Amino acid sequence: MFKILKRKDLADTIKLFEIEAPLVAKKAKPGQFVILRIKEGGERIPLTIADYDGEKGSVTVIFQEVGKTTKDLGKLNEGDFISDFIGPLGTPVEFPHHKRVLAIGGGVGVAPLYPKVKMLHNQGAEVISIIGAKTADMLILEEEMKAVSDQLFICTDDGTKGHHGFVTDVLKDILSKDTEFDEVIAIGPPIMMKIVANITRPYKIPTMVSLNPIMIDGTGMCGGCRVTVGGETKFACVDGPAFDGHLVDFDELMRRQTMYKSEEQKSLALAEERGEHKCRLD
Repeated sequence: MFKILKRKDLADTIKLFEIEAPLVAKKAKPGQFVILRIKEGGERIPLTIADYDGEKGSVTVIFQEVGKTTKDLGKLNEGDFISDFIGPLGTPVEFPHHKRVLAIGGGVGVAPLYPKVKMLHNQGAEVISIIGAKTADMLILEEEMKAVSDQLFICTDDGTKGHHGFVTDVLKDILSKDTEFDEVIAIGPPIMMKIVANITRPYKIPTMVSLNPIMIDGTGMCGGCRVTVGGETKFACVDGPAFDGHLVDFDELMRRQTMYKSEEQKSLALAEERGEHKCRLD
């Protein structure tokens, strides 16, 4: 069992949990993820490691309440326990020689972006960051990103904070004046990452994206997380989740992401129905 040490509501549907998991925290590196299960018989879900503290023995995850399992997870509080917390999984990322990096995070994608930017900052690299959300109330980790970025640009779709528009608008503006970057890192919705890759491709700037396809076991056994990269089939759980954005088949990825949408809706509807049911024995 793994104890929730800290809970923080970053937005209405976006939660931060700091989990007591000393063995995972000791081995964790930027770019990796965990698979957790709330209780016996529950769904296994992957969550990117947003931060970790080896000395304290804790791992921080950030998630958005979208489906039944994330909604159930969001009901837990500090002091509660979850059944399984497996990791670190996936291939960690390293940037040993990078001097200048442009980092872009959209929505909850800022969570997995943060540890990478933090690592680059600690290595002495110059990092220009762009983060965005639909509205100001849904922006996450703004202060944390500001602390590890040389410049931070804020974007909101509705204009409630920062640039009124998308992170890709700011990206275009920056690259129209400055293309001297060792790499662009983009993490967010697949359509955002696809657009970023299309923008950086003519400039031939290496572009890393982090993929979060449907995932079950997290060890490469089930094949549920397969993606096409450079015309080859890759498993995001063991070959990634970080890949060359210029080689990813984003259209296929987005189609696969909607495969179980109807089943998820049925599961949510059933959960709501059960929640409203009153037992006659009460």
